[in-house]
Amino acid sequence: MPFSGGNVRLSIKLLVLLGAAVALGGLAVFILPTRPADDFRIYGNVELRQISLAFENGGRVTEMLAEEGDRVRAGQVLARQDKSALELSERQASARLKALEQAVLRLKNGARPEELAQARARVESARAQADFASRQDRRMETLAGRERAVSQQDRESSRSARDVAAANLEEAQKSLELLEIGPRDEDIAQAEAEAEAARASLASIRRDIAQTELTAPRDALVRSRLLEPGDMASAQRPAFQLLVDRPKWVRAYVPEIRLGRLRPGDRADVFSDSFPERPVSGKVGYISAAAEFTPKSVQMEELRTSLVYEVRIIVEDPDNILRLGMPVTVRLAPAMPEKSS
Repeated sequence: MPFSGGNVRLSIKLLVLLGAAVALGGLAVFILPTRPADDFRIYGNVELRQISLAFENGGRVTEMLAEEGDRVRAGQVLARQDKSALELSERQASARLKALEQAVLRLKNGARPEELAQARARVESARAQADFASRQDRRMETLAGRERAVSQQDRESSRSARDVAAANLEEAQKSLELLEIGPRDEDIAQAEAEAEAARASLASIRRDIAQTELTAPRDALVRSRLLEPGDMASAQRPAFQLLVDRPKWVRAYVPEIRLGRLRPGDRADVFSDSFPERPVSGKVGYISAAAEFTPKSVQMEELRTSLVYEVRIIVEDPDNILRLGMPVTVRLAPAMPEKSS
């Protein structure tokens, strides 16, 4: 069938329009921005470590030295308790320790020369009394042999006095020997143990006194002030809630199909709704080894029923843009997996 002039003109117009469309499509490839094939985005929330800071022992709070929003340094005193009762216990324990330490020192040093001289003098006195009692007993015995010149009662009294004097002499001699030998090692060890127990008790009281000052364990931000002066504190009742905002990280989830292309150390940009034009730089710090179902807080329809892996993005946020719990978008540019030879 021969082509008419109208058909030829229509065909030419169609070819021109088709060529223009192809040209515009090619131009769009160079002009319109496209997302790289190896770039993908995940969604998560900002996480911070939190410290629930409480007094170790019960007591009445006297001072609260920080407010919500204050930045505190490690070792900074944040609150104080009443310590008057503990200070009295410290004085008592200190006095007892000094007494026990002196007892140990006395045992180790042994008897003084004056004590030894006194003991020797008691021995000589007891010996003299024993000699006198012995002579008296012999006289009574002689008189008793002379037709009963003394009564039986006097005779028995003289014998008893002789025996008592001899026993007193032996006791004085033994006491002198003990002073000369010195205390037993067991006595010294017992006294030292009692002193050590008192020393430990005093150290415990002093530690309790130190614990009446509540200090920040590390640099942090005060999130909540939970007690006031006059409140009764306890180990189960926190005084402050602290946030450790260095480092910060984003807890996000990656589908299994993307997991093989992600490595610890990969760079990432974190975007928040508050500052969409100011991405916060970060890097992949942790990839979970176990799969789990996508949390409900991650609003991605295609992943709600899929198994995913937790990823932590450690961020550098000097301007403090990211806050605890803030939902964010993480743009990752992971390295391509290496091809096996």
